[in-house]
Amino acid sequence: MSKSPETQYPHKALGWAATDTSGILSPFHFSRRENGDDDVTVQILFCGVCHSDLHTVKNDWGFTTYPVVPGHEIVGVVTKVGNNVKNFKEGDKVGVGVIVESCKECECCQQDLENYCPRPVFTYNSPYYDGTRTQGGYSNSVVVHQRYVLRFPDNLPLDAGAPLLCAGITVYSPMKYYGMTEPGKHLGVAGLGGLGHVAIKIGKAFGLKVTVISGSPYKEAEAIDRLGADSFLVSSDPAKMKAAMGTMDYIIDTISAVHSLTSLLSLLKLNGKLITVGLPNKPLEVPIFTLVAGRKLVGGSNFGGIKETQEMLDFCGKHNITADIELIKIDQINTAMERLSKGDVKYRFVIDVANSISSL
Repeated sequence: MSKSPETQYPHKALGWAATDTSGILSPFHFSRRENGDDDVTVQILFCGVCHSDLHTVKNDWGFTTYPVVPGHEIVGVVTKVGNNVKNFKEGDKVGVGVIVESCKECECCQQDLENYCPRPVFTYNSPYYDGTRTQGGYSNSVVVHQRYVLRFPDNLPLDAGAPLLCAGITVYSPMKYYGMTEPGKHLGVAGLGGLGHVAIKIGKAFGLKVTVISGSPYKEAEAIDRLGADSFLVSSDPAKMKAAMGTMDYIIDTISAVHSLTSLLSLLKLNGKLITVGLPNKPLEVPIFTLVAGRKLVGGSNFGGIKETQEMLDFCGKHNITADIELIKIDQINTAMERLSKGDVKYRFVIDVANSISSL
């Protein structure tokens, strides 16, 4: 007879979980494993609310196992370390992102690309190697192998820095891999939400000219005056889109809804690159003739490996980059999810875990 989530492991934990496709979250008692020799136990202080959390609690992608505690933008303080842990100590401020385990043996893991490991263990809704399932950061604590723990920059606020652990690395990694960092080049950021607003800040820190591409004209002032974009292109205005054809070197597409790639590709110069990081729940069509005629590239990118995520955090610390957030209590999470589904957030919800989920 299988054990209940509350008795699988020795340490009791409290979180908020969805139990069915309604996506409604409510208090959930479960347990965390004993801190092993290679483990770090983290008291969670803040956790960002990612669009992936919304997709998962509603089973939009078809592979949710309930009950599920979401959250993979975790920031907290170390409360215990194992005997083999040398790089972290009690009291350290740390982060935990999208992945908490991998095989450590495959080619991807050997290249510090754990995010592409064929046997990844994600921070939540993922089978762990011992047969249990992982639960995420909408909870008061987490136990993680030291390899997957990240040192958090001292100068960054923990709440506004939390979304960097998913949103930040999701846009930083493709910009680095696809060579989209040359100062003076022109970057288009399609979509102005949790990912897009961080892409603007990172792009500017790389020295790029940044244009936001959005179908929402009312976002223009915010994009330029608050977030630092150089210009704003209304994608629903045919005349403005036509005038901008062939002006961009790169586009990072953060849009999570189904949309056309044809108009975005028309904005690229010869040899331009369109990299998609949003995750629509239906396939997108790729116009092959447009690619061939302009020797253009359409690529994708997952989040990043642990080494690169630490590099991203250090880069953001150096340039004082954080997310623009709305701080909420855990009992506001269902309202926040509803607002997130409508795009009604500027630009990331972050849960004040320490002050709204009681310790046990």
